[in-house]
Amino acid sequence: MKKTNKPYYDPTAFFKKLEKDPQVAVLIKQQEERFHLAAAVKKAREHAGLSQAALAKKIGTKQSAISRVESGVYRNVPSLSFLQKVAMACGAQLGISFDFRKAS
Repeated sequence: MKKTNKPYYDPTAFFKKLEKDPQVAVLIKQQEERFHLAAAVKKAREHAGLSQAALAKKIGTKQSAISRVESGVYRNVPSLSFLQKVAMACGAQLGISFDFRKAS
């Protein structure tokens, strides 16, 4: 088999073009929000000194559910009820806000 020396394809230009698509931009923003939510859940759990398994037990779910939420790559956004349970189990208050300065 003959080897070809193709130059490495840098996908940066492709992704920059893709990000200009309004539908893709919305999807990117939604995923960013999921990651922020995931990080907040993990931070609350760690601040409370709880393992994923301990938090899961306190709120009546499975460790895998906590892991999915903290990964940020789950399909559905956690319910308000779920987030309230996490907050209470971690000794925190759940706060929700709208920041219009960052809205596009």
